[in-house]
Amino acid sequence: MSRPLKIMLVAAEASGDALGAGLARALKTRLGDQVVFVGVGGPRMAAEGVVSPFDIAELSILGWIEGLKAYGKVKRRVQETAALAEREQPDAVVLIDSWGFTIRVAKAIRAARPSVPLIKYVGPQVWASRPGRARTLAGAVDHLLALYAFDAPWFEKEGLATTVVGSSALHVDMAHADGAAFRARRGIAQDARLLLVLPGSRPSEIRRMTPVYEAAIRKLKAVDPTLEVAVVAAGTVAQDVAGRVAAWPFRVHLVEESEKYDAMRAATAALATSGTVSTELALAGAPMVIAYKIDGLSYQLMKRMVTAKHITLFNVAADDRIAPEFIQNEATPTLLAAAVGRLLNDPAAAADQAHRQTAALDLMGRAGPDPSELAADAVLRVIAETSGH
Repeated sequence: MSRPLKIMLVAAEASGDALGAGLARALKTRLGDQVVFVGVGGPRMAAEGVVSPFDIAELSILGWIEGLKAYGKVKRRVQETAALAEREQPDAVVLIDSWGFTIRVAKAIRAARPSVPLIKYVGPQVWASRPGRARTLAGAVDHLLALYAFDAPWFEKEGLATTVVGSSALHVDMAHADGAAFRARRGIAQDARLLLVLPGSRPSEIRRMTPVYEAAIRKLKAVDPTLEVAVVAAGTVAQDVAGRVAAWPFRVHLVEESEKYDAMRAATAALATSGTVSTELALAGAPMVIAYKIDGLSYQLMKRMVTAKHITLFNVAADDRIAPEFIQNEATPTLLAAAVGRLLNDPAAAADQAHRQTAALDLMGRAGPDPSELAADAVLRVIAETSGH
């Protein structure tokens, strides 16, 4: 090979940053120093050699209204990302999750460099809402790396070549996650009830969900003052979470990303903002309650487009409301406290839910090969087919 392969990876939020880092590691395993990376990402991708020109935390936007408010900033970052591709001339561009940002980047790069292979890693959830996005994506990129088998037909019927790689969340290694050690480090008795709160990874989620969770926990603590509470601070929003939780009027164990899985193993129950963490919690055997809120106008617009009965992926796969979900107006302190209280106070119900959560993971493809490895193979195959590199 006359020169290293140059691959551009673009991620705009924490979950995409993790996927990008896994893909970069898998590509380096195959190619060693014959691959270099450029692009946009967070701290995990930076550790793998992707130097981002800006902080992706500002792109973690949720909902139409917030998206409109941030449109000018997003447009500038799209232009910067496209300019980076023009300057660096990568052999392929992998656009990871974050539909609103990456579809704009795809169109901008396609206009500037029509020949570069564009690969989308994680398609929009067209099975849940807005199926027209499948056609939009098919017209914008050359290949899709899909997480689940039920994704593929939606895109393939629009002519978009699709490789199902599976979800990295299903392959988190919990073998070394140690709940007892977490409790020991924090001075939490092994038989104490521990509620783990996962408020999200986007600034808007933290802003919207943490006051609701605080109020729900107040209700739980009023009934049981001995209840232990731990809160996970995701990397991109860790400082924001820490600042908010510091003002709560009861003791909280703040959990960094590095010990998140230990905390999941240690939890008696979890209260989580909908996202990838629901799959990780299920892998850890933690029964959970899921909540989600966006701004009111965005919700009214979204409600008309959503066709799915559930938002938690293992609930979708099982076609059953295994983990309770409280969306928008239902995500109240009173309802959340009641649902979490049931898991904390009824060990049999908690164990039954944890068992059914685990069984649903098999329906999502838990036993498959490592997704980062499959994604790396697919990226190299697309490059070989389209560029002859």
